[in-house]
Amino acid sequence: MILIFGGTTEGRKAVAVCEEAGKPFYYSTKSDSQIVETVNGIHVTGGMDEAQMRSFCREKKIRLLVDAAHPFAEALHRNVAAVAKRSGISVIRYERDYPERDKELLWFGSYGEAINYLEDHHIDNLLALTGVNTLPKLKRYWQNHRCWFRILDREESRSVVEQEGFPFDRTVYYDQGEDDVSLFKRLKPQAILIKESGASGGFNEKTAAAAQLNIRVLAIRRPVLSPSFISVYGPNGLRKKIESLYPVFFELKTGYTTGTCAAAATKAALTALLTGEEQSSADIALPDGEVVRLPVFSTVFEGQRVRCSVLKDAGDDPDVTNGQEIASTVQLNTLHKDVCFLPGEGVGTVTLPGLGLPVGEPAVNETPRTMIRREVAGVLHRFRDKLSDGAAETGVDVTLSVPGGEEIARKTFNPKLGVVGGISIIGTSGIVKPFSSEAFVASIRREMQVAKALGCRHVVINSGAKSERLIRQRYPELSPQAFVHYGNFIGETVRIASELGFERLTLGIMIGKAVKLAEGFLDTHSKKGVMNKDFLLQLAQEAGCPEETVKAVREITMARQLWEIIPPSERTFFSLVVARCYSVCKPLFANGELEVLLMDEK
Repeated sequence: MILIFGGTTEGRKAVAVCEEAGKPFYYSTKSDSQIVETVNGIHVTGGMDEAQMRSFCREKKIRLLVDAAHPFAEALHRNVAAVAKRSGISVIRYERDYPERDKELLWFGSYGEAINYLEDHHIDNLLALTGVNTLPKLKRYWQNHRCWFRILDREESRSVVEQEGFPFDRTVYYDQGEDDVSLFKRLKPQAILIKESGASGGFNEKTAAAAQLNIRVLAIRRPVLSPSFISVYGPNGLRKKIESLYPVFFELKTGYTTGTCAAAATKAALTALLTGEEQSSADIALPDGEVVRLPVFSTVFEGQRVRCSVLKDAGDDPDVTNGQEIASTVQLNTLHKDVCFLPGEGVGTVTLPGLGLPVGEPAVNETPRTMIRREVAGVLHRFRDKLSDGAAETGVDVTLSVPGGEEIARKTFNPKLGVVGGISIIGTSGIVKPFSSEAFVASIRREMQVAKALGCRHVVINSGAKSERLIRQRYPELSPQAFVHYGNFIGETVRIASELGFERLTLGIMIGKAVKLAEGFLDTHSKKGVMNKDFLLQLAQEAGCPEETVKAVREITMARQLWEIIPPSERTFFSLVVARCYSVCKPLFANGELEVLLMDEK
């Protein structure tokens, strides 16, 4: 069993990750005021001391602890560390995103240090944004000076105010429709006191508002956690770490795309080039901003160049590149200021239009290119002192390579798509989720069961992260649990929605999968069916497209080229695609309202 300590935004995200397993787990919060949306999680309330925590772990057979509590929950962190050490249980710390410490702020290691500063500098009007539980720690100050406290509008918070004897007319509530700037203008504090609570704690917003009004900011540094805690920085990192530390919890393991591996290898190689040090791992940001850590397989110094590689981990997805070495060789180039992608062994070259890349370029898709540029910029900024004068904006040549990639590519559709000489470096989310087993279909069913249990009447199914982002803009009122990824299993997902009795089903689909579904393929994996050009020509003729458009359809290599070659005046073609998709899926969802949304890249 897994025990999560939460009560925070990170705690709710940890619950959502564990829900994906469809197995029971425990979720502990200090009070019962937080609403926890969980079907498989068992909510435990009430703070535990070390002895109670140790007893709970023994009785419930806890095999893994996830500390997703507030960074300033110091007693809890100490108890978790002590229990883990005595019981031999691993601890994953679901960490927050912390901005780099601003040197313009005044940083303190304790509340006592902050009080000394306030008194020494004669600050007699303070706004404390540190939470009601810091009233005792600041008592020496507010007993003798004018001080405001912002607290949660809860009875338990008011009871702390009353117990400490703090004047109620000096309290203000969160969530009263007043933003930070308006509050600061109204109270006119000489300084504000905040905790280093990270992005999810509103740290950036508070400091920005104070800077706008030229108000002094005193910040309490976050406590140092036990070095035995294993830090992760988002849901994907948490799931990967659970998969490695408690393998029986998830039936299927996730992986990383070739693009993520290439970005990690590039960051490691550039870091090694600028520091002269061999790299063992690389922390990189996924497209959604989450930071993950990948191990580096090798580092080779080649004069003015460095080559690093990462072994592709595809999880349980049957990917032909699983276990393959993804390498990046980097070299500084003062003749330009950009990241230049050069052809390398085993990475294909684009020879036909339609892939969104210029003909002649290495087959490195736009999302991996963006990830690599971002990591290169970050490394250059971090180690700018190691660059020669005037070279802070130097260019970087990046050569991606995949040993054996040309042979691997023969097992893919790359040659048919006009990518010759190797594989493509791809990935839109940075994460590989297994799409090809009964266990994945079972996970779809579990997600839908969670949505049903939470009272969702309308469920939205889509292929992945990009299409979900687009549809969320259309249905912002739906809860996160109402959005389910079908991967390639459209038919199975529609059947499950029907079996569970949802009243409304929205199917979001992009053109590549849509043309397969329209032809009748309810499983859109490339192993089950490929784009049928004869079928597309038939649709174009039915739509009344002129001969020049029909001829252009005959020449395409990728379905998404249809958006480019079919003008707005002939969009009846896409209406036919949607109608065919609807007719294929409607019999599987006979008793509810079905909506099909066809999306382009934007």
